[in-house]
Amino acid sequence: MAEWRVADYHCDALSKMLMQPALSFEDDSALDVNLQRIKEGNVGLQAFAIYLPEVLGKGKFEHIVGQLEVYRKRVERSSGRPSGTHTLLWREQVAQLGQTANPWGLLTLEGVDGLEGNLFYLELCYQMGVRVMGLTWNYANWAADGVLEKRGAGLTERGRELVHLCNRIGMLLDVSHLTEKGFWELAELSERPFIASHSNSYTVCPNVRNLKDDQIRAIIARDGRIGLTFVPWFVKQEGEVRIEHLLPHIEQVCSLGGEHHLMMGSDFDGIPTYIQGLEHPGQYPKLIETLLKHYDEKLVRGWMWNNAMNYLRKNLPEGNLK
Repeated sequence: MAEWRVADYHCDALSKMLMQPALSFEDDSALDVNLQRIKEGNVGLQAFAIYLPEVLGKGKFEHIVGQLEVYRKRVERSSGRPSGTHTLLWREQVAQLGQTANPWGLLTLEGVDGLEGNLFYLELCYQMGVRVMGLTWNYANWAADGVLEKRGAGLTERGRELVHLCNRIGMLLDVSHLTEKGFWELAELSERPFIASHSNSYTVCPNVRNLKDDQIRAIIARDGRIGLTFVPWFVKQEGEVRIEHLLPHIEQVCSLGGEHHLMMGSDFDGIPTYIQGLEHPGQYPKLIETLLKHYDEKLVRGWMWNNAMNYLRKNLPEGNLK
């Protein structure tokens, strides 16, 4: 059987490393996502979210730069350093994923608070390697409302300008954490397929962070992607959560036509509790083993790797690499 590869579209290791400078990406067990576990789980692509913890107060651009520095110095592969990640920037590089011994990293921004309403900062993030952007975390910022903001508003006028600029420069958009109103406004404005990097089915588990069926259909219709997430309370409302409890979410997305639009978005390092047997990326083989008991291998390979690669191959900006 051909070797398995996994693409994971969301983790919060960078913010954890920012707040705990002593943590080592190499093999520190205090990190769910470390290099050793990534390799154990055959994770060929790991998305690293730049999330600004609430303890930092009102987000500032310097905090974004701080996490980019954490990535560059402590995660990314550099000359003279044999371990670490390569960084995915361009669609031409997608063919190289899975062909190297070292995994690849994809930089994402989870909430634009730290851009301080300055769209030039967005362009700087792009120049520094960020390729996916979610407008909000759970609460309101200058661009949009998050799902826990009681008023449930959508995008601000400045937020609309942000979306237009993302369309123009090639920054991909992420609707996880957006309000329903914001979701539909972004869906109308976005010229490119967008993703929900770490959200499950609301029909299966009615958590406000999960996607309703019409939202899932809209992502599918635009050839976007939905990252199955391992946040226990997004999987099941109460009680112990096991790997098998992910299956109803998969069934629901597939029943809506999304078998080629599903991928993984773990949220490792962003959660205090775990699905039993799926506590870190080194345990992805257990998930694969479970899925293969219920689904065809071609489908499972799609969910773990191919669907994500097809999206990136079509939607990352061109780098015109020689």
